[in-house]
Amino acid sequence: MQKIHLKRTKRINDGHLWVFSNELYENPKKYASGSIVELYDMKDAFIGTGYINPQSLISVRILTRDREPVDKEFFSKRIKDALMLREKLLGARDAMRLIYSEGDFLPGLIADKYKNCLVLQFLTAGMEAMKESIVNLFDEMLMPEVIILRNDGRSRTLEGLALNKEIVKGNLDTLPVINEDGILFEINPYEGQKTGFFLDQRENRIALKNLIKGGKGLDLFCYTGAWSIHLASAGAEVTGIDESEKAVAQAQKNAEINNLQDKAKFIKDDVFAFLKSESQKNEQGYDFIVLDPPAFVKSSSRIKEALKAYRALNSICMRLMKKGGILATSSCSYHISREMFIDMLKVSARDSGRRIRLLSLSSQSPDHPILLSMPETEYLKCAFLLIE
Repeated sequence: MQKIHLKRTKRINDGHLWVFSNELYENPKKYASGSIVELYDMKDAFIGTGYINPQSLISVRILTRDREPVDKEFFSKRIKDALMLREKLLGARDAMRLIYSEGDFLPGLIADKYKNCLVLQFLTAGMEAMKESIVNLFDEMLMPEVIILRNDGRSRTLEGLALNKEIVKGNLDTLPVINEDGILFEINPYEGQKTGFFLDQRENRIALKNLIKGGKGLDLFCYTGAWSIHLASAGAEVTGIDESEKAVAQAQKNAEINNLQDKAKFIKDDVFAFLKSESQKNEQGYDFIVLDPPAFVKSSSRIKEALKAYRALNSICMRLMKKGGILATSSCSYHISREMFIDMLKVSARDSGRRIRLLSLSSQSPDHPILLSMPETEYLKCAFLLIE
């Protein structure tokens, strides 16, 4: 097996799984993209085994710290370990994330389950090289009716990989309908955002539903209506806003599936424009607002700009709320730390002239396990705020 040496090892010895190109002694361009390499320190002590991509700033992603072959048996064990963890944490569920990349020590691999449909994402050159074996392993273990490869995420371009998506088993003549805490959602895993649904907010949606029993509110950036329909099932009247016509149509369909079309309404509109119009009414009319925007920042160079956008959105939402109302606000960018997020909310409260109290601050669902030695694996912040 090919060897490569690290000039600096502290971060890696602390448990991080990424090796950057400037940390390597050898020139990474000597190695084939996606090939397996053994990592050593400058004293030639073994560190671990991973795969390399000379085209990426993240040159090596570590797969194991043990001396073991990285073969079909290796991936079979890792996948089985991840499935056993989900069974322990969640039991039998219609939908869940089965593999969360570095969080399951399989960097570059995502696997989501929607009933009998499996959606896989191969995000890196190393995982792309092992794609056929991994697809076959999942097929043998789970025997899904449908397998979809959603390799259309822009992160693949950083790896020098083409963007594509395909159904490699079965068909989607009938879309899967999942049950999330008694609420039904039709999922389109081929055309929807990411893999079709945002599984990472599941526990937060259920927690908010248990907190809000009625009233009138908004669901901003509502996508296919998951927050809205949960809240409507608890007796609330919700208006969801999203700029995607397809998302709004799917949200309306999901409301109808649950016979909640009278409680959950959806509007195709730009959220910023909608809030500007609402703020001009100068009313404090909402009992709750869900603010779950897309990631405004994809790199550390855009943090200042992103915080400005988060601040503007949150301050307007706070101004629109009744005294005693609840704002459920999120950020899904790991570049925005918890500390940055909380500081932004404090400034937003000052800008809005409202007093806020933090009821809870949570992260992603447990099927997205966080590797504490890798802050990049914790990306979601979700705060429930009492607005006074």
